[in-house]
Amino acid sequence: MPVATAVVDQGLVGRSLASLSACLVILLAACAPAQRLDSLAGKYGFERDVVKGAHFQLVTYRNQARERTGALLHVYLEGDGLPWRTRYEVSWDPTPRDPLALRLMDEDPAPSVYLGRPCYDGQAASTGCGPYMWTDGRYGPEVVSSMQAALAHLLARSDYGGVVLIGYSGGGTLAMLLAPRVPQTRAVITVAGNLDPARWARLHRYSPLQGSLNPADEPPLDSRIRQVHYVGSLDRNVPPSILRAVARGQPNAAVVVIHGFDHRCCWEAAWPTILKSFDDGTSSKRPVQ
Repeated sequence: MPVATAVVDQGLVGRSLASLSACLVILLAACAPAQRLDSLAGKYGFERDVVKGAHFQLVTYRNQARERTGALLHVYLEGDGLPWRTRYEVSWDPTPRDPLALRLMDEDPAPSVYLGRPCYDGQAASTGCGPYMWTDGRYGPEVVSSMQAALAHLLARSDYGGVVLIGYSGGGTLAMLLAPRVPQTRAVITVAGNLDPARWARLHRYSPLQGSLNPADEPPLDSRIRQVHYVGSLDRNVPPSILRAVARGQPNAAVVVIHGFDHRCCWEAAWPTILKSFDDGTSSKRPVQ
């Protein structure tokens, strides 16, 4: 009986192994930011959950140890993370490498939850996700409606007296977009918040975010929603002028420029003091300049 033989192209095998190795490297690298986020949240004692939104599943971290019936829930919204690896190369996973909003939440004594964004936090390969969701569509209707639905689910679990939306950088954009869509919103706090993505894109000569909503184009928030927008005097990413221009058209809004701070420094160390000034009302007495 003849023996069947297979002719193996050694070059093809080598290329296949190389491709497989590259894929494994990409998969492992894609897991790394989410793993670091989980590790940091675990260090802080936060409880991880995955909540279904309108279109996507969102990762959340909750500080259950600080929950109190009837208290205001502080909802932290992270920045844009890493949507682009370079100016011309899209990232494979936008999850922040250093989640500042999570760090701020650890400094907050109030009941709090970190509400992740669609396709972030290890969800980049989920159904419906792709680079559009963290580039042009990062503040799009699908993103906002999914976060709105996920937050409604979280609020249905407990008896809170209302919500304070706290957004860092692009999370500030989302805080302003979510506020009129979440009836329980009592206040919005932004930290280096991008309140006008169109103007921000022009400033940096980026392509406009065609699929995104823009708080600057939305109707002003209800005057019963208190707004305090904090920004560093040295912030070159989102300069104070962007916040001032938007806040002038908002009722019950204050812009607080903090001398010596930039887009990332030194919010974590100052956060307890900033929250105290917000709680006692002194930050709201500063007019928009």
